[in-house]
Amino acid sequence: MSTLSDKIVIIDYEMGNLRSVQKAFEKMGEDAIISNDHSIIQNASKIVLPGVGAFKDAMHNLEKFDLIDLLNEEVLKNKKDFLGICLGMQLLASKSYEFGETKGLGWIDAEIIKFDFSDSEHPLKIPHVGWNNISFVNPSPLFDNIPDNSDFYFVHSYYFNADKKHVSSTTTYGTEFISSVHKDNIYATQFHPEKSQTHGLSIIKNFIDLKSETPC
Repeated sequence: MSTLSDKIVIIDYEMGNLRSVQKAFEKMGEDAIISNDHSIIQNASKIVLPGVGAFKDAMHNLEKFDLIDLLNEEVLKNKKDFLGICLGMQLLASKSYEFGETKGLGWIDAEIIKFDFSDSEHPLKIPHVGWNNISFVNPSPLFDNIPDNSDFYFVHSYYFNADKKHVSSTTTYGTEFISSVHKDNIYATQFHPEKSQTHGLSIIKNFIDLKSETPC
């Protein structure tokens, strides 16, 4: 059983329903902590960054709680396993064009752009809401024992645009977009594993079971 000093920490930066993510970890036997306390994050075994809402607001809140340098230290330098969910994945990009241009964390060279079906004869609804399948691109331990083309739950109007180097899966909604990434100890999904039933909970369990190469 983990102690307070080696818990998985879900970052509280006032963006989205963090409790639903916490409940998914609890279902998989892990008592994850919701916190923005620096000492707790520094002592975490793994870090989760969920999020629902606008990119600009999210970056503002990370700055407000003085979390950007701390996340850089714990994830990029100390190599703690990290899981970004939905907006938490988008924040990894270099910049977003949602409500003007906003700088992101820059952990992956990518841009966040909006779905645009204005030239389509049969435009799809925005936001993209509901179940859709993912197609594996590059191997990731996050998808261990999960079949290719499995369905997951999405809610988003903007998507991650980058080359395929760090892409672990893609999804098609009018256009093909990146639905998950994996770079070293950094994992992220555009979909919501906590809302994706059996396969989503399997992703949570796979993240819990990751074995870091670098001790925290």
